[in-house]
Amino acid sequence: MTRRSCAIYATGIVCAHLLIVGIALVVAQVFQTMIHSRLKKEITLTEKSQVFESWKNPPPPVYMEYYFFNVTNPEVFLKGGKAAVQQIGPYTYREYRPRENVTFLENGTKVYALNPKTFVFVPEKSAGDPTVDIVRTVNIPFVAVMNELNSYSFFLKTIVSVYMNSLGIELFMSRTVHEVLWGFKDPVLTKIHSMKPEVDEYFGLMWKKNGTHEGEFVFHTGEENYLDYGKIDTWNGLRKMSWWSSNQSNMINGTDGAVFHPLINRNELLYIFAADLCRSIHLAYVKDVEVKGIQAYRFAPPNDVLMSPKDNPTNEGFCVPAGDCLGTGVLKVSVCREGAPIVVSFPHFYQADPMYINAIDGLNPNKEEHETYLDLQPTTGVPIRACKRAQLNIILKRVPGFPKTKHINETIFPIMFVNETATIDDDSASQMRTLLLIVTLVSNFPLLIVGMGIILLLVLVVLFCRNRQKKNEVKRIDFTEAFHSFTTAKDDTAYTQVSDKPDEPSETPANQPMRNGSYIAMSPVEAQKC
Repeated sequence: MTRRSCAIYATGIVCAHLLIVGIALVVAQVFQTMIHSRLKKEITLTEKSQVFESWKNPPPPVYMEYYFFNVTNPEVFLKGGKAAVQQIGPYTYREYRPRENVTFLENGTKVYALNPKTFVFVPEKSAGDPTVDIVRTVNIPFVAVMNELNSYSFFLKTIVSVYMNSLGIELFMSRTVHEVLWGFKDPVLTKIHSMKPEVDEYFGLMWKKNGTHEGEFVFHTGEENYLDYGKIDTWNGLRKMSWWSSNQSNMINGTDGAVFHPLINRNELLYIFAADLCRSIHLAYVKDVEVKGIQAYRFAPPNDVLMSPKDNPTNEGFCVPAGDCLGTGVLKVSVCREGAPIVVSFPHFYQADPMYINAIDGLNPNKEEHETYLDLQPTTGVPIRACKRAQLNIILKRVPGFPKTKHINETIFPIMFVNETATIDDDSASQMRTLLLIVTLVSNFPLLIVGMGIILLLVLVVLFCRNRQKKNEVKRIDFTEAFHSFTTAKDDTAYTQVSDKPDEPSETPANQPMRNGSYIAMSPVEAQKC
């Protein structure tokens, strides 16, 4: 056997083995199963886990952008006209949110933690100075007092109204952005505080929320089931709430939005419990996106999250008292926020009933600026980019006994909205890209084996064709040499030249007949007998 033949046979054997092994691994999905099993074990909230430290101290910077609706025509609204607002902002704050008092429970299957939040003003990302800029907005303490007195006698409400007029208190107030956000001493609340000390005399949308937490959380670590990774077990010791009017609405579902289980698919719904909204919401897949070179799935709240119970009966449980429902796109949360009739929505009433948008001049809802979304890396479940947007509103309506409200039309009035954003930092993005590259190579290793087998198959075909061509050339050479030998042998054969001269008589043996013409003399051969 020649060396060329040995190479062909060896290539064929290796090619066959690679194709058989590679196809078998692809069909059996051995490497994919191995990677998925490793991810399920590694991505847990345990001290040995690689993701635990990033969960405890999130590296991506979180920014809170506050936008306010400045009322430009309060007199027109008080006379029964349509209010007009102008958006001002953003006023941006860096949010720090480390996990504290982390304690593992039940053999490491659950973990207790507090999540205090601290805010630091960022001038370079802001539109102005919050301690200087003035905003005219609804006097929320005034509305809260009217709301609390709504069930009392007309006489009592009239007395309170006269007293508030003597203090010069109006339905709209002008304060600095800093005061509206972080608090100021309100004259009405101060008077109430003197009679009821449990009532705070200060008011601010973020009063006592800088450096504080939203409650005590117990999370599942994912040790028992990877699908439970990061899910809330209890909040303030509760597994369900009691504010809403149905068991489904009172359920505490999902995570706090910081982490999600690995191996996310496009068809599932992701649940988040929002303590500031006093409820859980779900997010659905929207589209594939890319963030800093990382492929991700975008999830966002679908239209049915804040849809009217008329169109989505499952939302009837958020009507408190039962049957007292608002329209699409708004949610009354005063059941868990004592005081003013607070309503939440998406910014500029995005996805809300047009009647709320048309009630106020100056609103312009659009998806790019007002949609809440979450971009998740599907393999690891890590949030790559998040954008949480929510608007704070208050219900303004006529209250008997308060003459200042006698002409106004009932309106869900916008106060401000917040845009909470976070994007993975460059170092974490680089580490994520490296990890995903390794996962991709390992997962596709069987395909690499099949590819090598196909390449060797092509090499085998080329070698076989060239070997066949070589054999044909050898055969041609052998034929040429044979032909040459034959012609050489023919040249050496004895013959008599044909004479061109006329026949001459010659002596002929008696036993040989005479022949006419020229002839070739050859040795006589006896005829074979039959």
